[in-house]
Amino acid sequence: MRKQFLYLFLSLVIVQTINAQTRGTKVGYIDMEYILQNVPDYTEATIQLEQKAQKWKQEIETKKVELNKIKDALKAEKALLTKELIDERETEIKFLENEMLEYQQKRFGPNGDLIQQKSILAMPIQDQVFTAIQDIAVAKKYDFVFDKSSDLTMLFADKRFDISDQVLRVLNRSEKREQLTKKQLKEEESKQNREDALDDNPILAERQKALDEKKTSREKILADRKLIQEQKKKEFDDKRKQIQADREAKKNGTISANVKIEETAKTKIDNDSNNASAKDSIEKLKQNQADAKAQTLEDRKKVIEDRKKALEEKRKKILEEREAIKKAKEEKLKENTNNN
Repeated sequence: MRKQFLYLFLSLVIVQTINAQTRGTKVGYIDMEYILQNVPDYTEATIQLEQKAQKWKQEIETKKVELNKIKDALKAEKALLTKELIDERETEIKFLENEMLEYQQKRFGPNGDLIQQKSILAMPIQDQVFTAIQDIAVAKKYDFVFDKSSDLTMLFADKRFDISDQVLRVLNRSEKREQLTKKQLKEEESKQNREDALDDNPILAERQKALDEKKTSREKILADRKLIQEQKKKEFDDKRKQIQADREAKKNGTISANVKIEETAKTKIDNDSNNASAKDSIEKLKQNQADAKAQTLEDRKKVIEDRKKALEEKRKKILEEREAIKKAKEEKLKENTNNN
């Protein structure tokens, strides 16, 4: 019985060894800095910490300014002070310098508040990341997972072994699950299965990436077309409004429109006398009105000339018809005379 158990145990060990050798070592890596930068809670907390750091920097700068003032005052008054007073001032300056350096080390030193609070912020996220890595490693059968941003030197790392995005998806899934309904959870699980399938099949992942890029490009083209159409529509509406305004101006009379525009321009100048561009606007408005008036006069002149030309042609035609009738009568009279 003992021999059979030993034989069975040895067989299992041999099978596991053969499987490991056949399968080969599976290695992956993550970029912890990249993951932390893409976690919203960590990013928000980092912004708040940066605001604190800026406040500490301002406090240090204030201390420096005060210290420089005391130093300058000592330089200015040194000739008038006794040796005891000078030593007293210099001792005070040295004390303030040491105090400022201590404060700087307390906030920004190797064991300062900034480093400690960054570590405190990162710790819960790192714990979640390590848990996610363990789940992925077990599910995908990774033998080793390294951190690219750590002290470990990685001379080369192929992007296809980077599982940082997979870790981020696991972190985001855990946050989303708390806020989703049953139906949404089912859809999310289906999406997760598709993403996991893409992670397991690099060729399929490349195809999906190409499809996503095509989709993005197509959406961009459609957005550009829509923008162009909206611009054209706006230009058309502006042009139509301008035509309507010109018609209204013609109905009301060009002179009154000019007076109204000039009064509006003058009011604008009174309200902002220092604005030089207002004068340019008045000149431009006057020039536009003058051009419009000249164009109107030109159009009227052209219409009158066309009418004169039409009347002249009509008169010539009537004269030609009368001349033709007169010639026809004379010929007929001459023919009757010859017959008689």
